[in-house]
Amino acid sequence: MLNAHIISYKKLGIILTALLILTGITVFMSTLDFGSLNIWIALIIASTKASLVLLFFMHMKYEPWLIKWSFLITVSFLAVLIGFIFWDISFR
Repeated sequence: MLNAHIISYKKLGIILTALLILTGITVFMSTLDFGSLNIWIALIIASTKASLVLLFFMHMKYEPWLIKWSFLITVSFLAVLIGFIFWDISFR
């Protein structure tokens, strides 16, 4: 039988609260104008929220190292592609 990773309701509640707070910060930050930093702020907040969901709700924290490394390589490749898009748009 596979090892079950049971996370306590308290920990899940803390993660849920953090996600709700980050959502509130996202809404608040959308009303402010930071110029070209708006995109970076939104990406950092969204990445943080996605990381919390991935680590705790999708149990990536408890997976073997091979799955973690394959995920990190995939995310790194995605970051490079997004970087190319930003680079292309900035030189138009």
